[in-house]
Amino acid sequence: MSKRVNLSIRRLPVAAFFAMVLSLFGCGPQSAPQPEPPALPSMTLQLTDAMVESFYATRLEGREDVEIRPQVDGALQKIFVAEGDYVKAGQPLFQIDDRMYRSAYEAAKASAAVARIEMEKLVPLVENKVVSPVQLQTAKAKYQAAEASAASARINLGYTLIKAPINGFVGVIPPSVGSLVSRNQSAWLSTMSDVSRINAYFSMSEADFMRFRNSYAGKTLHDKLKAVPPVSLVLADGSRFGSTGTLESMSGSFDATTGAIRILAVFPNPGAVLRSGNTGKVVVSSPFKNILLVPQAATTEIQDRVFVVVVARDGKIARRPITAAASTGTDYVVTDGLKEGETIVTAGFERLPDGTVIRPLGATKAD
Repeated sequence: MSKRVNLSIRRLPVAAFFAMVLSLFGCGPQSAPQPEPPALPSMTLQLTDAMVESFYATRLEGREDVEIRPQVDGALQKIFVAEGDYVKAGQPLFQIDDRMYRSAYEAAKASAAVARIEMEKLVPLVENKVVSPVQLQTAKAKYQAAEASAASARINLGYTLIKAPINGFVGVIPPSVGSLVSRNQSAWLSTMSDVSRINAYFSMSEADFMRFRNSYAGKTLHDKLKAVPPVSLVLADGSRFGSTGTLESMSGSFDATTGAIRILAVFPNPGAVLRSGNTGKVVVSSPFKNILLVPQAATTEIQDRVFVVVVARDGKIARRPITAAASTGTDYVVTDGLKEGETIVTAGFERLPDGTVIRPLGATKAD
């Protein structure tokens, strides 16, 4: 009797142990629920048309920019104008000491007068056959040479008074009164600029030129230039100049060094607000058809390459490089790297690694 009781007591812990094991394996804790994928603003790319602004750096020039240089040697005696003055054509600018040139002119005139007297004295003698006609011809030649010398001396004397060749503004005046100037010197006395209109030369790459040529109607390049809408000018401070301009001409060949072609844009300049030497950017609007536009805010730039974050069908994201041909100001015109119907993330992707699953917001389903 006592043995049975003891056996039953020993078996109880074993049964309890198996019950505990079964409870552990059969009724363990539930796995934690997976977090929802982040919802990020996205867009599905569609082909569209747009007017795209292209910006080209330029240095502005006046309608006429003239360097004022001496044509005779001498000391600078007078300066009649100040830097920045507006002068009219023919107005005196500089006076070079003319005493030597005036003396030379007077001497040349006197020599010409003597030669004339010698020539006229021989006329009756030749008529009366006292002297040979050859002597008269020689005297005429000497007189003509003397007249030419007097004319040259008169021109040099005139060069001592330097006058404005055009209407315009006077530039920097490096020399001062008393400075010795020479016709052979490399430095100019000043410059003058007619800024009644402004010329803006800029360079267009070969790729841009090919697209430009195919974007506008016209049989010739001149016709195509006339078909371009008015262009605008962005100044150095970022503001836009108040007057629009037109494309006037294009060089006949590409620069062998830069691979670009030179184009001239002309802007009216009321009030002479712009001056020669200003810098800016010429803005040319071009029509683009059947293109993909990607917001610039949806891109990142790494080592001069532009990337977007593309969403696959399973929701995983991956960064992909794109080629941007131009910009509308807020969007890139994408020519390679993306296709119509693909979805890209437009914000909030900066810290997410490739392969992250997201839930795109605002994207339409691809067909």
